[in-house]
Amino acid sequence: MEDLLISSAQNDRIKKVVKMRDRRGRDKQGKYIIEGYRGLSRGLKHGLKLTELYYCPEYFLGENEFALIDQHRENGTTAIQVTKNVFDKMAYRDRPEGLLGVAPQFHKKLEDIELGEVPFLLVAEAIEKPGNLGTILRSADATGTDALIVCDRCTDIFNPNVVRASTGCVFSVPTMEDSSDNVIKWLKENNIKILAATPHTTNMYTDVDMTGPIAIAVGTEQYGLSDKWMEQADLKVKIPMLGEADSLNVATATTILMYEVIRQRGITEKTISDC
Repeated sequence: MEDLLISSAQNDRIKKVVKMRDRRGRDKQGKYIIEGYRGLSRGLKHGLKLTELYYCPEYFLGENEFALIDQHRENGTTAIQVTKNVFDKMAYRDRPEGLLGVAPQFHKKLEDIELGEVPFLLVAEAIEKPGNLGTILRSADATGTDALIVCDRCTDIFNPNVVRASTGCVFSVPTMEDSSDNVIKWLKENNIKILAATPHTTNMYTDVDMTGPIAIAVGTEQYGLSDKWMEQADLKVKIPMLGEADSLNVATATTILMYEVIRQRGITEKTISDC
């Protein structure tokens, strides 16, 4: 049986997908979009179940797209072919790859976090730019972080730019949302120290012990962490700035701190492969 072919951008299915480019449309439908081969491939690996997968062969970049479509079909997904003009209407990327999936939103809770033997968490408070949140997810995956907890969100974790910048790591890193008050209370109850970066300390980030249970907390791009988080922080560190700039991009600073955790813990690719 051949897939449905849609050639009109006025089709009701297409209109619903286009509305999901906006947060209101996503929340109303309880769904979000994943665009591109890498995100859809990684999502499948981590249990992503799409409701629909739209594809346009004219935009395919390689030879593996049809195999990926077949894999999603086997997972119960409805595959729908669309013409180029229709895909252009749906696509979020400037350079479409011809693959766009629709999936139900997920909503995990703090109690869903599976803490490692020595918990290593990341808390992002009020991050404003989707690209930064996506990059933070990518770094969280690279450093084996147990989970990313988003507090008092400014950016929707289902924003297509978050999904895209994470290169599919939104599916490999457990991600949940909650209020700052609830998260601080939960961390304290679980004896997980809060580490905050600030220029107002003499402690270099390399001189503070990060080998125990720890949650790295990062804040807004412009102002950093709120007073609430700074007051509750158990550890305060600074990253040296040797030039004229007085701060780093939040995603860059977060990545530096996460890699310091695994450096101090002696975690390498070899230690992981030997486990």
